[in-house]
Amino acid sequence: MIGFGIPNGWEWIIILVVILLLFGHRLPTMARSLGSGITEFKKGLKDGAGKGDDKPPADGDAPPKA
Repeated sequence: MIGFGIPNGWEWIIILVVILLLFGHRLPTMARSLGSGITEFKKGLKDGAGKGDDKPPADGDAPPKA
């Protein structure tokens, strides 16, 4: 009795070929958008780390209380 389980070597190749045939024309656009998203994420991390938002303000830097 043949059970259905995790695909092996040739099965993975067949699955990848089917995916490329179905979505091949969209892959460059998807990769470009993923790359720009990662770039924006890293830029946001760098900008957030430079501001020092996690430190409380010093007494001289505190805004006046109303």
